[in-house]
Amino acid sequence: MSTITELLKGAAELFPDEVVTQAHVRHFELPFGAGRFALITLDNGLDHTKPTTFGPASLANLNTAIDQVEQEATAGDIVGVGITGKPFIFAVGADLKGVELLKRHDDALAIGKGGHEVFKRLSKLAVPTFAYYNGAAMGGGVEVGLHCTYRTVSKALPAFSLPEVFLGLVPGWGGCTLLPNLIGADKAVSVIIENSLNQNRQLKGKQVHELGIADAIFEGADFLEQSLIWTASVLKGDIEVDRPVIDRGEAWDQAVARGRFIADSKVHGAAPAAYRALDIIAAAKNGDLQQGYDAEDQALADLIMGGELRAGIYSFNLVQKRGKRPAGAPDKNLARPVSKVGVVGAGLMASQLALLFLRRLEVPIVLTDIDQERIDKGVGYVHAEIDKLLGKGRINQDKANRLKALVSGVLDKAEGFSDADFVIEAVFEEMGVKQQVFAEVEAVAPAHAILATNTSSLSVTEMASKLKHPERVVGFHFFNPVAILPLLEIVRGEKTDDASLATAFAVAKKLKKTAVLVKDAPAFVVNRILTRFMGEIQNVIDEGTPVEVAEKAVEPLGLPMSPLVLLELVGPAIGLHVSETLNKAFPDRFKVSPNLKAVVEAGKRGFYVYDSGKPELDPEVAALLKQGDTVLTEEQVRTRVLDAVAQEIGLMLDEGVVAEAQDIDLCLITGAGWPFHLGGITPYLDREGVSERVNGKKFLAPGVASVPA
Repeated sequence: MSTITELLKGAAELFPDEVVTQAHVRHFELPFGAGRFALITLDNGLDHTKPTTFGPASLANLNTAIDQVEQEATAGDIVGVGITGKPFIFAVGADLKGVELLKRHDDALAIGKGGHEVFKRLSKLAVPTFAYYNGAAMGGGVEVGLHCTYRTVSKALPAFSLPEVFLGLVPGWGGCTLLPNLIGADKAVSVIIENSLNQNRQLKGKQVHELGIADAIFEGADFLEQSLIWTASVLKGDIEVDRPVIDRGEAWDQAVARGRFIADSKVHGAAPAAYRALDIIAAAKNGDLQQGYDAEDQALADLIMGGELRAGIYSFNLVQKRGKRPAGAPDKNLARPVSKVGVVGAGLMASQLALLFLRRLEVPIVLTDIDQERIDKGVGYVHAEIDKLLGKGRINQDKANRLKALVSGVLDKAEGFSDADFVIEAVFEEMGVKQQVFAEVEAVAPAHAILATNTSSLSVTEMASKLKHPERVVGFHFFNPVAILPLLEIVRGEKTDDASLATAFAVAKKLKKTAVLVKDAPAFVVNRILTRFMGEIQNVIDEGTPVEVAEKAVEPLGLPMSPLVLLELVGPAIGLHVSETLNKAFPDRFKVSPNLKAVVEAGKRGFYVYDSGKPELDPEVAALLKQGDTVLTEEQVRTRVLDAVAQEIGLMLDEGVVAEAQDIDLCLITGAGWPFHLGGITPYLDREGVSERVNGKKFLAPGVASVPA
């Protein structure tokens, strides 16, 4: 194709559902007599909460707007060109809904080239160009601004990132090439690699300015007005933008090496996007922009046609869409209001729950426990955490005082829970103890109150079986650390009614958690899968495979941590308890590891010590291990583990533990930190042929988290 118009016209046919972004050109007389100025505003015509994206038709509209200002600039009718977004949103990048439908490498290549060809025109105009980051800017939204001569940013900007590596792509419209040439390779690696691989960490407006991406920063209320005043001063020569000289020597190479270390520690070579991005950053050292753009086009096309991107988009859609509209949730209008919360227990988990309910619901929270000392400690924990928020400037003194006043503790459940609408228990994981707690709570709580259990593996139905009103008992399983992991498994017991379930989902939404409806089955979703996963690792160790071989075997999955490090985080005692629970339910598939039992009985907190700065097998644990003489290779271990997980997921879907495989993946992503680039677990099992080998079919339909046929 010979022209940008032809390139974009051909690509547009591949994006039939694109929400088209318009590019409106307005003109201003700049202050101080600086001259006539053209401003391009990106707007998709939707309300201000809907993001503006770039598909082929949107790029064509921007290209047409640039045609107009190019003529004006060449004729001397304008002194500069600016680009900004609709209120609160600048632009959030490529239209991923269309990208995931592409079937041919040439089509993917056309998308990369189309974006480059349009954006590059901003840097080639006869007048200076300015990007005004007035709101959220991500991906291509960041990159279009990088092609401009100057940039300003709003202090109120909530989110700024190049998230492509997080999704399985590279910043392919100039990001990998222009950003290191603007702010240096090390800072660029932080934005492109480190932030992306840390769960898509976002930058605020102040950070964008401090990094040197933006040349000036202004308050949000009059951001555009102040940006235009600053622009006038720049054009008149009253303000000179001074940028540091980029170190293109050893520092550049060290930055790329740091990026590779980060990528290795996060994905262990299992996902190509970070490494492709680093290759382009490394090559950008010579300052040859066109060479960089060509490399971006090729990397973008290769990755678009690979499984990682499809899985990344699948993960993104799970979290942003399915996670906000839980499958199987009852009518939200059935939910009852919650104006007071009771927490049974005042240990660390209970105290974390109390803090979360307090911060999100801002209603009275009352804790109970078996003695006043425990209660005081729990309330003290919540107060201390509120003080930390105050110290960090995240809340003011008035709010800190108000929140502290809302939390209290009492010994007498009747005194604390007589007017509570929602009571959650977080006591010892033993059925008899939990049944007794619920009997005591039922005797004093109002008839409408929800009784929630934070159990990790016990039957909610059995827990409620001795109550007069088992219909109001619901599982409310959080994941530790409570404040960080988004998942909340909401478990429906056999007699849980719709109103109680609807109230649980309404509370979960206010807590800003990703709620997934789960059948009352042993260990529910995450713990059941992880126990089967880690159980096979423990089994091969028990049989004779060295610990380091078993651990390294699953590195190609790119998991956030190794199985035994995860066990340490969960706690060996909890891991043992869950495995014992599942062994009772499914003895043919879940064994209780004698070595794990020995580690727990010895009071060890894990298999490793960290005296050297990295995990090494604890000599005391090594002395406890009793192993057989069956030694497997890494490949054999990996096959065995993946086969076991695929089998377990297949059985869970057959049992109706969740509605679909998508819910399994959503749980693992939000509750266990399973990588976005895997799509959870089922797309990976499908891609690797494990699903068909074990279950005779794939978990997902063709084109879901995979290249369409």
